[in-house]
Amino acid sequence: MEILNYAFMQRALLAAVLVGITAPAIGIYLVQRRQALMGDGIGHVAMTGVGLGFLLSWSPVWMATLVSVLGAVLMELIRWYGRTRGDIALAMLFYGGMAGGVMFINLSPGGSNANLTSYLFGSLSTVSEEDVTAICLLAAFVVLVTLGLRRQLFAVSQDEEFARVTGLPVRALNLLTAVTAAVTVTVAMRVVGLLLVSALMVVPVAAAQQLSRSFAATFAIAVAIGVTVTLGGTVTSYYQDVPPGATIVLLTIAAFVLLTALATPLAKRRAKAAGRPVGDPAECVLTESAEQTVPAGRGG
Repeated sequence: MEILNYAFMQRALLAAVLVGITAPAIGIYLVQRRQALMGDGIGHVAMTGVGLGFLLSWSPVWMATLVSVLGAVLMELIRWYGRTRGDIALAMLFYGGMAGGVMFINLSPGGSNANLTSYLFGSLSTVSEEDVTAICLLAAFVVLVTLGLRRQLFAVSQDEEFARVTGLPVRALNLLTAVTAAVTVTVAMRVVGLLLVSALMVVPVAAAQQLSRSFAATFAIAVAIGVTVTLGGTVTSYYQDVPPGATIVLLTIAAFVLLTALATPLAKRRAKAAGRPVGDPAECVLTESAEQTVPAGRGG
């Protein structure tokens, strides 16, 4: 294929695959916790890291990772202790992160808002070898956490109080989820962009839930959708000269609409055959029937 003859497209396609895996992998836990927009907030905070990277002549990806992790931890602390005015504190954190990014990048030598565009909306031609190395390392961390601790993270996402009673370190797991989400945002920002990454963390999961109520099956389907749309969007962006981030998100939404259209009549037939009312598949909670969550949590 012609597209594979170019080194920058080889890097972009590799980054796209890793983004397609990691974003839904952590997104499934955020959806279960009803924190679907957490990725969007972290993306705003990560802008400060990108700006600092340019200002300090350091890797924007690694600086964005550091700032995003700090922001995610702060968001969790606000969620724990700032119940009365927490929404105001979070708003200041998000908008302050965005303003900080614009300010720092304009203060950097030769910097301008044009330098920020590729990080906000994604860019294929600017994915460097250093970026790919960073993305591979960060993606490996996300996969290890989301798969290695899936039982514990699932238990906490379903019911924090019950998970605490069973002996799970709920606060530590919540912090780890937030940190993993922050890392995922920086993994995805070079392909999808900071302002659009939240869609790739949430919509594939919502689409997968149209077909399955099992956690394992939903996880696998969401990742498959993520990889398909990121690769499809990247290839389309190359041949049609359109923005990769926007293309990927639109393909993701199209996949959701298609799966919803296919799943609705199937759900009606199953409900009619079982003699029970037809419910909205998207409103059902996931179950982990194939895995015993509580015993695993005690052992972990």
